[in-house]
Amino acid sequence: MHRLHFEEPGPPCPTELPGGTPAWLVSRYADVRQVLSDPRFGRAQLYAPDAPALSGVPDLVNDPDLMFNQDGPDHLRLRRTLRRAFTPRAVARWRPWIAAIVEELLDRLEARPQPADVVAEFALPLPVAVISRLMGLEESAWNRLREWSEHAFSDGTHEGEQVAAALGEFSAFGAALLAERRRTPGDDLVSGIVTAADAEGGVLEAQLVSLVCGLVVGGHDSTMTMLGNALLYLLGERRDTWPRLGADEEAAGRVADRLVHLVPLGDDRGSTRHAATDAEVGGVTIPAGAIVLADCGMANRDPEVFPPTTLHDLFAPLEAPTLSFGAGPHYCLGAWLARTELQLALHRLAARFPNLRLADPTDPIVWRTGTTSRSPRRLGVSW
Repeated sequence: MHRLHFEEPGPPCPTELPGGTPAWLVSRYADVRQVLSDPRFGRAQLYAPDAPALSGVPDLVNDPDLMFNQDGPDHLRLRRTLRRAFTPRAVARWRPWIAAIVEELLDRLEARPQPADVVAEFALPLPVAVISRLMGLEESAWNRLREWSEHAFSDGTHEGEQVAAALGEFSAFGAALLAERRRTPGDDLVSGIVTAADAEGGVLEAQLVSLVCGLVVGGHDSTMTMLGNALLYLLGERRDTWPRLGADEEAAGRVADRLVHLVPLGDDRGSTRHAATDAEVGGVTIPAGAIVLADCGMANRDPEVFPPTTLHDLFAPLEAPTLSFGAGPHYCLGAWLARTELQLALHRLAARFPNLRLADPTDPIVWRTGTTSRSPRRLGVSW
């Protein structure tokens, strides 16, 4: 079973990024929240011409045009194009058709011979179908989207030229999608982005393309990863929770919250920032120009905030907001959508398949490789 090891959080201290670049590690809950919320700690300067490279190969996450890598007015201008799209009220309106997609996939799963692969039949197609419906994408594009996502979140094992070529195709797809929605707008997220960006003014086309591509991959890769990891943990180690998950949708929501909180999307648990000025964090002065690594995984286990007695109680409400979706101006726009998908998926799967179990619990888990997110490549289940 895959185990994640976390050090005890402590005061800010010097560390190194994977490539050897000096940085400051911030790991306590209050300190991480401060760094993620304080405008003195930004993202844009990480991509200045003289800044050290954060990745050895090109990837979408380190695209300077990406909304996540903008600060101040540039970031707000882009974020305003999406401000109404992912509110709790908007997601509540989507809930019935998301639930319908869940049921359709469960019907298909039930018709499969056993054991069936719950990743291929459920954890992967659910978020792809949801984000595709939101953005008005055809099912014929799904395989290409999956391939582009793997390169967008490359962990450095792909050849640089291969990643660059895939991201070039992805950008061309995003640009063509934007152009098509300008010509014939519809009732979809991309059309809404185009309309809002035109009304806002000053949004560069390259930033819009990165925004659309970021929504496509973020909208399905993250949720697929969360769901796959959740099912592995629940069926492999916490099978005792399964009956309650199926009987109580609200309880399933608390389990979803707790699992998002406890299980990072990948092995890289830090979110980097650049210190614009000297800034005091947790009683320590971090110097201007420093790169700061805010470790959300360690902060989410800070015993001062999340008592060890309830940390692994999956049905206990979180004592404070999780940092898995970030905090401050860059807080994940899709957090409410991801939570809704995960809650509905776990609740309905457990309700429809009360006897669901791993087909062979001794089977070694094969992990998806080549990307910064990490989840099982397949999970054989029987019911």
